[in-house]
Amino acid sequence: MNSEENSISIQDKISSLVKERGWNQEEFARITRLNRHTIRKILLGPAFRLRNATIESCARALGISVHDLHHRPLDSLLSQIRQSMIPELGRHFQRLQDQTYQPDLKSWIERNPERARTLSSKDADELVLFQKSGNFNTSSLEAFILRLERKRRLLEKINHLKSSRHLELLEQMVDLMHQQNPVKSEQA
Repeated sequence: MNSEENSISIQDKISSLVKERGWNQEEFARITRLNRHTIRKILLGPAFRLRNATIESCARALGISVHDLHHRPLDSLLSQIRQSMIPELGRHFQRLQDQTYQPDLKSWIERNPERARTLSSKDADELVLFQKSGNFNTSSLEAFILRLERKRRLLEKINHLKSSRHLELLEQMVDLMHQQNPVKSEQA
């Protein structure tokens, strides 16, 4: 284990693993059965000493052992989480295939199975609803999917920033954007 791995706290590991799972604070609090305030402190800092029972609840929710959480490198834990999520991603893909009736969307899924498999559950739901819209055609479909993918990449960047030293800047930027255009942000 290198010195960089030694500097990663249990709290940082948990936060990274929760992000990898795609869970928000409320979901993680529900899954761990811990107080939302505790989960917020774990995921957003500042660093504090976690109780053993809290670490145990987090590890159980993440599907890893307390020993692994303490001793395995973050990269190894992230890889384990990714591997455990493959069946979950397959369920979204299967559900999307089952609920698709538009020929253009069926054709897109057949041509782009890897892209379709990366869609989250929410993305798949949005895509299923989109096929019911009156303006559904091949070009609007591709534009909609590109928008979903852009949104996912943006949210990944935001998740990375919110756990960094740039949290205050991110918060100010989002507040400013919300103040300037509250109607659009509520519709998004």
